[in-house]
Amino acid sequence: MGGRTMEWAARANHLGGLPRKLVITAVGTFAKAVANVLNTTTVHNGDTLIHLVRSRPPGVPLLTVSNHMSTLDDPVMWAFKGFPICDAKLARWVLAAEDICFKNRVLSYFFRIGKCIPITRGGGIYQEHMNEALDRLNEGAWLHTFPEGKVCPEDAPIRRLKWGTASLIARAPVTPIVLPIIHHGFEKVMPENYAFGRRPPVPLWNQEIKIVVGEPMEFNLPELREMALSQSRDSSTSSGWWPRTILGGLDEAAQRCLYMTISDHIRTALENLRDFSKPYVKPEQ
Repeated sequence: MGGRTMEWAARANHLGGLPRKLVITAVGTFAKAVANVLNTTTVHNGDTLIHLVRSRPPGVPLLTVSNHMSTLDDPVMWAFKGFPICDAKLARWVLAAEDICFKNRVLSYFFRIGKCIPITRGGGIYQEHMNEALDRLNEGAWLHTFPEGKVCPEDAPIRRLKWGTASLIARAPVTPIVLPIIHHGFEKVMPENYAFGRRPPVPLWNQEIKIVVGEPMEFNLPELREMALSQSRDSSTSSGWWPRTILGGLDEAAQRCLYMTISDHIRTALENLRDFSKPYVKPEQ
C-alpha cells in the first residue's frame, strides 16, 4: 500500500496547531448553528459522552460508533449543548471516505487539519490508513467510525457492519472504550435525494434531530480470541492475503471469526439503541 495522504497536515504541531484550531472552531460553530439554531436537537445520555471525551483514564482510547444517515452526521452530531465541539485538543478523529473528502489537494488539506483519516472503500481492513487510525488509538485518542461503511438514510435496521472497526478494537494494545450512538433527523437536514437526486446546497431547517448515547461496551478479547480459534478450526476460509503476524498469530479464519463476533456485538448494541430511540406509540384499545 502507498504512504499516508498528507500525514504532515494531520500532525498536532503543523504550523503551531493554528490551522487545526481555526478549522475545528469554524466547523464547530457552523455545526452548533445547524443543530441548535436552524434545527432542534435533543440528546439522551449526552453526559456519558462528555465525561468520556473530557476525563477518561489517561492513555485509554475512546472509540465511538454510530449509524450514518447523511454527510452532515459528523460534525453536527457533536454540536449539542454542553459538548466541547470547538476544542481542537478534545476533537475526535474520524474515518472519512477518500473518494468524497479527499478528491483534491485543497479538500485533502482541509479534512486533514480537521482530524480526518482517509479510508479507501474496498481497500481492506489492513490498508495503511487503518494503521494510522490504530496509531491514534495507541496514543489514547478519541476516534469515531461509521461501521456500516456508507450513508444509509432509510430508517431501517442497522446493516451488516464492515470489519474495520472490529479490527481496530482487536488490534489496539489498550482496548478502547467503545461507545455506541444512534441518531435520527440528519437524513432530513441533509437528504441524499433532495432535488434531481442531489443533496441540497445548504442544510435544511426546522427539523428535529435526536441523538441517543448508549453505555460503554466491554470486550473480553482473550476470551473472544479463544472462541474465534475454536470456531475457526472447522473453517477453510482463507485468501492467503491476511497477515498472521498480528493478534498473536491468529490465522485468517480465526481473524474473520473474531471480527464477525465483535461486529455482531456492536450491531446488536446499535440496534437496541435504535429500538429505544423510537417514539412510543400507545396501542389501540
